[in-house]
Amino acid sequence: MKRNIENVAVIGAGSWGTALAMVLADNGHHVRLWGHKAEQINEINDLHTNEKYLPDIKLPHNITGYSSLEEALTGIDTIVLAIPTKAIRDVLNQIADLRTEPLTIVHVSKGIEPDSLLRISEMIEQEMPAELLHSVVVLSGPSHAEEVSLRHPTTVAVSSKDMMTAERIQDLFINQNFRVYTNADIVGVEIGGALKNIIALAAGISDGLGYGDNAKAALITRGLAEISRLGVKMGASPLTFSGLAGIGDLIVTCTSVHSRNWRAGNMLGKGQNLQEVLDNMGMVVEGVRTTKAAHQLAEKYNVQMPITSVLYDVLFNNVNAKDGVDLLMARSKTNEMEDIANFFED
Repeated sequence: MKRNIENVAVIGAGSWGTALAMVLADNGHHVRLWGHKAEQINEINDLHTNEKYLPDIKLPHNITGYSSLEEALTGIDTIVLAIPTKAIRDVLNQIADLRTEPLTIVHVSKGIEPDSLLRISEMIEQEMPAELLHSVVVLSGPSHAEEVSLRHPTTVAVSSKDMMTAERIQDLFINQNFRVYTNADIVGVEIGGALKNIIALAAGISDGLGYGDNAKAALITRGLAEISRLGVKMGASPLTFSGLAGIGDLIVTCTSVHSRNWRAGNMLGKGQNLQEVLDNMGMVVEGVRTTKAAHQLAEKYNVQMPITSVLYDVLFNNVNAKDGVDLLMARSKTNEMEDIANFFED
């Protein structure tokens, strides 16, 4: 397909930011990949690799690494924000100080901020002055960086309040390996992408305990139910949760060894405590932080989220992982169809 070639800055040189930089580079765009570690940026520019995050992958030569945020943003109209949720406000403040012209910000992180209970698009709108923000677009769906970097077939969704901009971002990314759909439900796309990490932690715990496929299938199914209940209360369309940002992302995150949330849960199930798990991972596990936010949201919206509630106790109240799963199995009996009917009535 014929496309307009753009200069794009990807903010965050971790595995996902690097993989998306590769997609953009494959489409002929000039990509600036920003990271705060000079050694990593030198490796990207000199060797065209990012071994810590994507071992044995050669990066296209039209990806240029930057350690200066100011230089990375010069002459740029579109940025891809690929950093952990906890770092977003700080980086946005730096970006706002450096800009005089409005930006389109594509965020690809998956989380909810505890206490404020804001989705990432809301955090961006809060931190960026209105005159410096053209639009916010979210990109989400079942997509492991390791597979995207190998150019394996991947399908995602983009959403925005401004669907014309969402369609432009669709054109920016789409190619024969990376298919992009649009979805007008930004609330549902963000909620599905964030909360699936909670269920992936629980699925990892189940696998770590050796409970097998039956238990994991139940966790995924019931997890989708509670994600949907909360999402609809927050204004999302129920249909979104049957799509890429819902069940699609949930399945891949709960079943793949590439999933850092599944891996973290697996370690918890095998007896490690939370701090040991986080130390061993060496990368951000968004599901831990999101569990706290989802627990708060469940209370705010008066939504039953039993998996989230038990996981919260395992992570933050020192409840044993096996005891937590046993608590889930011992819940009062109910009718599955009544539960589904209540969800649609809400």
